[in-house]
Amino acid sequence: MPSKKEHFQQIWHRYDSRQDHKPSSLRQAAAWAIEEGLLELPEPDPIGDLAEQMGQAIREEYKTDAKGRRYRVNHAVRVTKSGVQYTFWGVLGFAKPEHFVRAFGQRRELIAGENFQLKIDVDVFNDLNAGKYPVFQLVLNYADDVAEREQLMLRHYTRRVA
Repeated sequence: MPSKKEHFQQIWHRYDSRQDHKPSSLRQAAAWAIEEGLLELPEPDPIGDLAEQMGQAIREEYKTDAKGRRYRVNHAVRVTKSGVQYTFWGVLGFAKPEHFVRAFGQRRELIAGENFQLKIDVDVFNDLNAGKYPVFQLVLNYADDVAEREQLMLRHYTRRVA
């Protein structure tokens, strides 16, 4: 019996093949799966829905400090206890430093994992398209990108203060 995730993946691939592999939205795929009887609408969970919406909102809350730096206010730490994952949120400037050491470390791990997967995806893309298209060059050193954004932020802040 496939897991829930595998079931969703199977449904997606059935939908994708019926769409001749044209990029599609997941909303369209879910509606199709419901019409085909492959999925049922879930029972409403009002508290879970509100918590998810609140999580999205606080994840996207930013402020600007006295130096003009736009920073994320709320930071999550994920903890697994007895096989259940919990997310604890802390507010920058209020929660203890230990919370942020874990939060920043977990975010860095996510970014490293995403970069590793991106490299694999690009390598496979290049292998599948060898000789058909120019090789896609992936740069994973972000030092220049970060420095450029810092300079833009400083210029923007300097204009605002002047």
